[in-house]
Amino acid sequence: MAMTMTQKILAAHCGEKEVKAGQFINCDLDMVLGNDITTPVAIKEFEKMGIDKVFDTKKVSIVPDHFTPNKDIAAAEQCLCVRKFAHSLDIENYFEVGEMGIEHVLLPEKGLVIAGDLIIGADSHTCTYGALGAFSTGIGSTDMAAGMATGKAWFKVPSAIKFNLIGKFKKEVSGKDLILHIIGMIGVDGALYQSMEFAGEGIATLTMDDRFTIANMAIEAGAKNGIFPVDDKTLEYIKVHSDRTPVVYEADSDAEYEKVYDIDLGTLDYTVACPHLPDNTKLASELSDIVIDQSVIGSCTNGRITDLEAAAKLFEGRKVKKGVRTIIFPGTQKVYLDAMEKGYLKTFVEAGCVVSAPTCGPCLGGHMGILAAGERAISTTNRNFVGRMGHVDSEVYLASPAVAAASAITGRITTPEELEQL
Repeated sequence: MAMTMTQKILAAHCGEKEVKAGQFINCDLDMVLGNDITTPVAIKEFEKMGIDKVFDTKKVSIVPDHFTPNKDIAAAEQCLCVRKFAHSLDIENYFEVGEMGIEHVLLPEKGLVIAGDLIIGADSHTCTYGALGAFSTGIGSTDMAAGMATGKAWFKVPSAIKFNLIGKFKKEVSGKDLILHIIGMIGVDGALYQSMEFAGEGIATLTMDDRFTIANMAIEAGAKNGIFPVDDKTLEYIKVHSDRTPVVYEADSDAEYEKVYDIDLGTLDYTVACPHLPDNTKLASELSDIVIDQSVIGSCTNGRITDLEAAAKLFEGRKVKKGVRTIIFPGTQKVYLDAMEKGYLKTFVEAGCVVSAPTCGPCLGGHMGILAAGERAISTTNRNFVGRMGHVDSEVYLASPAVAAASAITGRITTPEELEQL
């Protein structure tokens, strides 16, 4: 039976020659992930099982990243709970302040997830690792507990949607613009419990950071996962970051897809998701009358070094418009250090930005950039729900780093080309 890329990975991890959409299976796990919000709940469930060890100390990763460095006593207590658990059970991949990062930037950087892996994480954006040709998906804290204990998780095999990419981006258009375009096209439930599988010759023109961004936001279309084929760029990334050997799966040429979309990358332009859903998309050029109070550049979606580079190019020799709070969040300590060595941090500070430690912070309205009633932000994060970044009467516009930077300089939603013309 012909299978998609996702179905082949699931079949290999449940010990079957083939699986089909709708089938329930029990799979072996290569990684179980949690953070400072979801892990304390998982720990309580784990302890109820009466188990005193995880299935593999190398295959559990815990990254306190949402409210760290701790924003208050409650956050400190959560992290203390996680810290004690990780140390007492000798969990090797525990990363905290000083060596931490935003989990979905950190794990690929550390080489902990590679092509062919099956990964679950108690965070919805675990689907990020599909950029590497892995099956990765978000689960609840109870499933995280069971995964830590047994090394297994159950799944309903998803059907798939295929996105055939051709051509290449123009100007500074990026992976963020592509995924916002797709979500705007199919809706926030357009891929509900399906695998978003990307294919086509256009993939070769995408950077790995573009792919991470696109896979990261598959969940915003309701998808079970997003996944890219493994090519030379993927293998080179894995070679640099990991000493493990990737397992490469390819979709069968006659694999079945619920829908197939053909997208010419060269036709895309800067895209923005307006309040209060990621599928409420418009071209950035249509929103030049939208005045902003804050610009946020970073997160698990766009906190990598090429994201900061795109912003720094626009901030060079310019100033943030007075009154616009502009916050930069490198995805990890390594990204922070790379940005420092390349001079980006100096550029940001001289432009009037503030540079934060790696943390999820403002993305979920946690800390380091909360919005008050009536305030409006442009952000490179992944969600713009009501109250997502603060007060329920605030607004969040989702955009690429280039658009977020240009908008910070003018104080209103602006494209890089428009900025150059001012």
